[in-house]
Amino acid sequence: MQGKRVLITGGNSGIGLVAARELASRGAEVVLACRDSEKTLAALEVIGAGAEIAPVNLPVDLASFTSVRQLAENFLGKYDRLDVLINNAGTMPSKQVITEDGFEMQMAVNHLSHFLLTHLLLDCLKASAPARVVNVSSMLHKKSEMDLATFTGFDKYKMQAAYNQSKLANMMFTVELAERLAGSGVTVNALHPGAVATDIVRSFPWVVQKIVGLLFISPEKGALTTIKLAGDPEMENVSGKYYDQCKLAGYSPVADDNIQRVAFWEASERAVGL
Repeated sequence: MQGKRVLITGGNSGIGLVAARELASRGAEVVLACRDSEKTLAALEVIGAGAEIAPVNLPVDLASFTSVRQLAENFLGKYDRLDVLINNAGTMPSKQVITEDGFEMQMAVNHLSHFLLTHLLLDCLKASAPARVVNVSSMLHKKSEMDLATFTGFDKYKMQAAYNQSKLANMMFTVELAERLAGSGVTVNALHPGAVATDIVRSFPWVVQKIVGLLFISPEKGALTTIKLAGDPEMENVSGKYYDQCKLAGYSPVADDNIQRVAFWEASERAVGL
């Protein structure tokens, strides 16, 4: 990763922090995109301890499209190249929340804000080619269909169903973007990190959090697929694929349905104002 610049959302905890730390230790210049917080300051120290180039944070609230646009503006005002964009951050609220922009929180944070951020940085990625986009999805995307009407909220909110659909959105975005970027030198791939014990479950009852901590794999193991897709030289020309714990895997047929995928893409564009 010598000479490579990496921008990662949600790099202040969980698999994002481990991936950022490992990529920095391999020579990458790491830029976090997180809320300004004590947790983020602590993460910068952890990442910086083994880094050749000191990491920085560009603040963002992924529940706000205005904030995402400001992040992109700040990044492009400071940097002239981007080698790897890792769309890692995620949320999973137990009760339905509607963002300031009028969208269901999981779809807004897990998909729409990353969709917007990626588009705002596409010219920079193309100018930096070969470059990569890495989208953190989940195997749970296979349990969902895509209902565009729920972008603005569910009549009956179920946390898991909303999460699964947001992860399907990550996969559909990956496949469509890879097709649109064919020949540009920018690759796009998605991944399932494994069942990882991270603070995405912070809204769960404490008993459930305890069980998750005991049964799920560590963030260190969970980050391995992100690291592979971001840095493995063998991945340079691979695009539009899905990796499950470092292995190439099959994904939902919904993501291969061109009609659904294009409708989803256009709905995402309208939602974020592109």
